Amino acid sequence: MKTCPQCRMRYPPDAGRHCFVDGAELVETKDPRIGTTIAGRYLVEEQIGEGGMATVYRARHKLIDRPCAIKVMNPVLARDKVVRERFRREAKSAQSLAHPNIIEIFEEGDTGDGTAYLVMEYLTGSSLADIVSKGPIPVSRAIPLMIQMARGIARAHDLGVIHRDLKPENIFVTAKTGDQEEGLKLLDFGIALSRQDSRLTGTGELFGTPQYMAPERITSIDTGPSADLYSLGIIFFEMVTGRLPFDAPDIASFFVRHLKEPPLPIRKIAPQVPESLAALVEQLLAKEPKQRPVDSHKVTSELVLIAQEIGARVPPDAAADPLSLRAAALPVSTSGVQRWTRRASLFKEMLAALGNPQAAQTFLLDQLEGLAARVGELKQKSVEEQRKLEESARKGRDGRTRLGFAVDALGVDASKAREELRTAEEALELAQKGAADKPEKLMAAVKEVNFWEGRCGMAEPTKDLADAYRKAGAVVDDWLELRTREKRAATTLDKQRQTLRDLEYQITELRESLAKHEAEERQPGQACSHRVRREAARDRDGRRVGPEDAVVEPCRHLEQHVAAVQHLPGQIRGRLREGPAVRHDHQADAGQVLSPPYPRAR
Repeated sequence: MKTCPQCRMRYPPDAGRHCFVDGAELVETKDPRIGTTIAGRYLVEEQIGEGGMATVYRARHKLIDRPCAIKVMNPVLARDKVVRERFRREAKSAQSLAHPNIIEIFEEGDTGDGTAYLVMEYLTGSSLADIVSKGPIPVSRAIPLMIQMARGIARAHDLGVIHRDLKPENIFVTAKTGDQEEGLKLLDFGIALSRQDSRLTGTGELFGTPQYMAPERITSIDTGPSADLYSLGIIFFEMVTGRLPFDAPDIASFFVRHLKEPPLPIRKIAPQVPESLAALVEQLLAKEPKQRPVDSHKVTSELVLIAQEIGARVPPDAAADPLSLRAAALPVSTSGVQRWTRRASLFKEMLAALGNPQAAQTFLLDQLEGLAARVGELKQKSVEEQRKLEESARKGRDGRTRLGFAVDALGVDASKAREELRTAEEALELAQKGAADKPEKLMAAVKEVNFWEGRCGMAEPTKDLADAYRKAGAVVDDWLELRTREKRAATTLDKQRQTLRDLEYQITELRESLAKHEAEERQPGQACSHRVRREAARDRDGRRVGPEDAVVEPCRHLEQHVAAVQHLPGQIRGRLREGPAVRHDHQADAGQVLSPPYPRAR
């Protein structure tokens, strides 16, 4: 990482030599967070990514030995309330969606210096951007990834969340592990738009990445889920061709091409792409939202058909067994406590070998055993509280998953209803368009009938008169048929609209149930946190301290006792070297051992 010594702005390691703000020469700096502990239990191990808004670290939960990723907001932006709220929204959006193809957020909070952070699952693999940068992805590999992408977006849209910044950098492909095939996770819902909460979208604001932005996003702020489908079309295009469908030298040119120019024909660039996939991508890249697929469920079903057509793998649908997504309980590491217990036994044997150990030596040994036991007690207490929090979180995830997949099932039905509704609308529009000129044609036909009636004087039939009557009758028959179709289409349209309204009402009810579930889920977790804080909010003399000085769990005492335990062996080894002739006041030694910052053993 590099830092400007004047404005303190941070830059990634591959940045240039000078700060673009004040021109000062950048200085190489070690990230101060590496090696520190966040929230009393997340040990920061290394930096794995950095952007303008936040830095991502690999970390480890010290109690349950679980790897995780922590996203810490750039301190420069910490005072911006809108940016902080968008950072918080990323956690809220991802947590509520609870889908196997969307990254899981474990918790959110503020560090000791007031910087916001998110704790996420740690993923191994590569971003889709890294994979695409190496060239086109074979269709047999791309299709399963596209299916998972569409499923994740379908869940977000069903719950009223529009991503608004879909691009390869925000899509992560997880590596194969054992019998687990390649997976996919959608990331970064930081600028996602919730259709239930649009408070952060101000007039005139434009968010997203120009290369992947739908035309309506450029001309209008109030855009719907179809804008994400357009972004999917560009990503699909790039995956199988290795390039974007539009080539432009700058942002303004990209906007113009999105608005006016058709994309490059995908099969001219990549002839190996099946016609069915090329047709789907072309439909996704339609300029008008109404010309794109009705929703992401429809995209998923089309991709599954294409996969079956070419013999590609279809990723299993977790909707068949939502609780199969439940993560296994992680073991709690007790190796540290066991190690110090073994050391205490070893020192006891060493002191016994002296034949007549001194009081100070036995006192130190007692302290070592007592502190090791205290470490074990604190660790066990922390583990118990952590397990309660984990169980509460697991129940919350299970509930969100069940509700989410119930929404999925309704979403699929709603997708079919939208497709039928669109078909009915097209049929009605076609019938109305066909019938629009029938009155004029009938008037012309009647005029021709009148002409031939006048010619024959209604005294002698003629072929021309018969043809005029037949022509007028044909116009009436066509008009009648079109009116029948129009009424049939209108009836079907009303029926499909009512069906869709009913399904959307049920989805809305499930959304409200999900929100209620999330509120109830937070209560037991908060109770556990309060119990942990009560334990942690005691200083080394047993006095209460302010809530701001308390850590989230008893890890502070745990770390202090571990430090004290690490301090004792050197003193014991010193006593062993001094031999039995040396005499010490063990009370004085006790004061040295337990002097601040080490806590007294209880």
